[in-house]
Amino acid sequence: MTERPNKSHGRLAISASLKPRALMEDRPRLADAFRAKVLTLYPEMFPGPLGASLIGTALKDGLWHLETVDIRQFGLGKHRQVDDTPTGGGAGMVMKPDVLDKVIRYAQRDTFGPWPLIYLTPRGRPITQSLVSQLAQGPGMTLLCGRFEGIDERIIQKHQMLEVSLGDFVMTGGEIAAQALLDATVRLIPRVLGNAGSIEDESFSNGLLEYPHYTRPNDWNGMTVPEVLLSGHHQRIAEWRRDQSERLTKERRPDLWRAYAEGHTDPVEDQQLSDAHTIAAKGEHKD
Repeated sequence: MTERPNKSHGRLAISASLKPRALMEDRPRLADAFRAKVLTLYPEMFPGPLGASLIGTALKDGLWHLETVDIRQFGLGKHRQVDDTPTGGGAGMVMKPDVLDKVIRYAQRDTFGPWPLIYLTPRGRPITQSLVSQLAQGPGMTLLCGRFEGIDERIIQKHQMLEVSLGDFVMTGGEIAAQALLDATVRLIPRVLGNAGSIEDESFSNGLLEYPHYTRPNDWNGMTVPEVLLSGHHQRIAEWRRDQSERLTKERRPDLWRAYAEGHTDPVEDQQLSDAHTIAAKGEHKD
C-alpha cells in the first residue's frame, strides 16, 4: 500500500469549501497545534459536531488538527476484511489484530512525545475532567474507535493502549465517544474558549458539581433570581455558589462528595449522608 505523503507542520494555503470534511483537510495548522488522529471504519462521521461552535472555529483557525484514518483501507483481501469470528465461539465479530496493527503503525508514524493511543470501550476507565486536562497538555492523541464485539485483546497489549469509557452503557461504536472526548479535551487548549476564566468554576474543576446559573429577567413567570446574586456583594455571592455546589454534589453525586469531603471538614449532616449511602450500598440497616 502506498502511504500518503506527510502533511506540513506549518501554515497551509487554503481555499473556501462548503464540505464539512474540508475543516480537516484544507485548513491551516500551526506547528505546535494539538493533533488528534481518529482510527475508524466511518471517517465520514468526522468532524461532525466537532466542526461547529467554538471547537469548529478553533479547528478552522488551526489551533488543533484532526486527521481520520480509514481502517477499511487496511483490510485484507478483495473485500477488505477487518473482522473475524470470536475464538471459542460466541455472537458477533471481533476486529482483527493484524489489520489494526497496520492501521496503528501508519497513524503513529509521525507522532512524538507523550502521545497516548486510546481505545474507546465500555470496559475502560471513566473519562474524567482530570484525564482530559492531562490530555490537553500533550502534543496530541490517537483514538481507536471499535466496532462489532470489540477488538482482539492482543493488539491492546502490544500497543499498551489506554482504555477509556464514556459511561456505563454500550453503543454501536466508539465514534461518538471519541467526539465527546475530543470536545472535552480541545476546549481546554489555550485560546479555544477565549475566556479562560469560564473553565475555573465548571463542574468537576474543584471536585464539585457546578452551582446554578441565572440571567435576566430577574422575575420570570413568578420565579425570581436568588436575592444574594443581586446584592453586588462578591464574597456573599461566592459563598452562596460554594454552598449550592456542595448541596448539589451531595444530592446527586454522593460518590464525588465522599471524595471531596476527605480533604474538607465534614459537618455532622454531611457525615450522616455519607454513612447512609455506605449502609445502603452494603444492604445494612442502622439502629
